[in-house]
Amino acid sequence: MAVLRILFKWIVLPIIGLLVVISLGLVVTGNAYIFRGLQLTYFKGEATANIDDYVDFDNRTIRAKDPIKWDKDPNFEQVELTPTLQSALDTDQTVAFAIIKNGKLLYENYWQGYSSDSHTNSFSMAKTVTTMLYLKAVEDGYIDSIDEPITTWLPEYAENQYAQNCTLADLSAMTSGYDWTEDYYFPINPTAESYYGHDLVKQMVNRDFKEACGGQFEYSSGDTQMLGIALSRALEPHGYTISSYLEEKFWQPLGMEGDAHWSLDGSKNIEKVYCCLNASALDFAKFGQLLLNGGEWQGEQLLSKAHVEWMVTPNAAAFTEGQAQVYGHSVWTVRFLFMPCLVT
Repeated sequence: MAVLRILFKWIVLPIIGLLVVISLGLVVTGNAYIFRGLQLTYFKGEATANIDDYVDFDNRTIRAKDPIKWDKDPNFEQVELTPTLQSALDTDQTVAFAIIKNGKLLYENYWQGYSSDSHTNSFSMAKTVTTMLYLKAVEDGYIDSIDEPITTWLPEYAENQYAQNCTLADLSAMTSGYDWTEDYYFPINPTAESYYGHDLVKQMVNRDFKEACGGQFEYSSGDTQMLGIALSRALEPHGYTISSYLEEKFWQPLGMEGDAHWSLDGSKNIEKVYCCLNASALDFAKFGQLLLNGGEWQGEQLLSKAHVEWMVTPNAAAFTEGQAQVYGHSVWTVRFLFMPCLVT
């Protein structure tokens, strides 16, 4: 018993005291979100956010209506993946993989218990969708132009030297100069706080701009979330949330096969638009096909061809000498080809 008392006094109590001090320090410094982050990652055997974690957050549902299944390519049953490609998919622990060719489903497969009905996190593909929604809001007249000053919708920055000259296009191009750290593993950083924190709008508008807009490209989830705040404020007077606008303008017209779920911040006020649109692989593929179609889907122009071309045109500020892929507006471009944003 004496040994136990000594251990408790000199080891257990100091550890408890240290944990209490650390916890109080996190609360006082505004980093209490770390507790939730630990709960949803390390305590569940994960090192960071994962493709299934939308169930741990509040979500807005984007409802499907009149689903349209992909037509199958005549060679659908005959395609086999090369050993090199299959090895890459295995290494990345891929759970869903589909190939669309000429608007038809050429290949489809699932692993690790996933299926065509499984919902997984889009991560940064949501950035592409967010910019499509902002451009649609321009077409609907809810936002004046693609180059509207951000201070129209983010008056918190009306007196900010750098932000005064920043446009919504700077946000979609990630050339805003907004102060952001893109990190998915170190727990004390704005990306982690935006994912696990309580009030995303408050967090975002309390950050500064570190340099003038329109200059250096810097990949930033913060830029997309700022664009989302502006979009949310532009849509609200017309009775839309970002999710309901997506549902009406794209999700249902595209004939998505299932509902989607867009995860919200801790205050349940806004979608985490830089990530966290949860849907099936085949429904995600329809966004890529829509862009390939120049915004047209089965005879209906869901997004203007001019806006699609604007999205997929490389932004000169994103070029780097020797860089194989460059950025347009929420789209990575490779030798004039493009794909929805896949980098997380």
